Amino acid sequence: MNPELPHIPLGDWARVVFDWFRTTFDWLLDFFTVVLKTLVEGFVDGMLAVPYPLFILAIALIAWLVRSWQLAVGTVLSLLLIVSMGYWQSAIQTLGLVLAAAVIAIVIAVPIGIAAARSGRFSALLRPVLDFMQTMPAFVWLIPAVLLFSIGYVPGIFATVIFSLPPGVRFTELGIRGVDAETVEAGHAFGAKPGQILRGIQVPLATPTIMAGINQVIMLALSMAVLAGFVGAPGLGKDVVAAVASVKLPPGVEAGLSIVIIAIILDRITAALGSPAEYPNSLLGVLRRRRQRTAAAAKRVGTAA
Repeated sequence: MNPELPHIPLGDWARVVFDWFRTTFDWLLDFFTVVLKTLVEGFVDGMLAVPYPLFILAIALIAWLVRSWQLAVGTVLSLLLIVSMGYWQSAIQTLGLVLAAAVIAIVIAVPIGIAAARSGRFSALLRPVLDFMQTMPAFVWLIPAVLLFSIGYVPGIFATVIFSLPPGVRFTELGIRGVDAETVEAGHAFGAKPGQILRGIQVPLATPTIMAGINQVIMLALSMAVLAGFVGAPGLGKDVVAAVASVKLPPGVEAGLSIVIIAIILDRITAALGSPAEYPNSLLGVLRRRRQRTAAAAKRVGTAA
């Protein structure tokens, strides 16, 4: 038996706030709807306009540039598998939603993380907000998204940005705070201004950690983009929802496998971008070593002369 206490109608208060916000800022919500819908549809239409063999080769080239030829081959084979299962358009729609949401989340998260790293008070105020955003069940974020933006791409982007933003902020703050204090003091000793120290010392040294945060943002955006299928966002999430609703195993397995393939490719590429030195067999690594050998040979010739 549940203990009896006076009921606090937090849910009703939240509904009143949302109704007031939606009525007061209806023009702003319409503006964001048009902008976000245009952004994600532009991503999707642009990628679908490229013939799929050329698109796959471009992704494989990126994988080879930043990581290895093995990842490039795996990328080609796995994306061709998506095409053969008939989920190419849905995969591109999901990728467009993820890219749009990830770009927005990163643009917001990185400056906030830098500000939190530079101010302990702001960081302390921000921490419970990030905890709330990150621990709230993902499905719950779909409710205010639908209340504010109806159904389709836009509520999916809104919920995805809210859910995926905290790791970007936390990792950026961690990376900036983790920069060696003596290095920063050396910059001050040479007369560098705070902005110069940030751009020239802290951000470059914190880049691997920031990229790890961006990787997590993209992964969470992909997981939330799948749930966005419940609010009518086109893509693989919608295919999974349809398979669950009709209790059909084959399309559910195929759509789920397509999501896994996209997640692995995005994870490997973004991880390699954050730590390029760890992948000497990448095309960029090979070209870098070749330039170093050429420069060393030229130096030896100049010394001998």
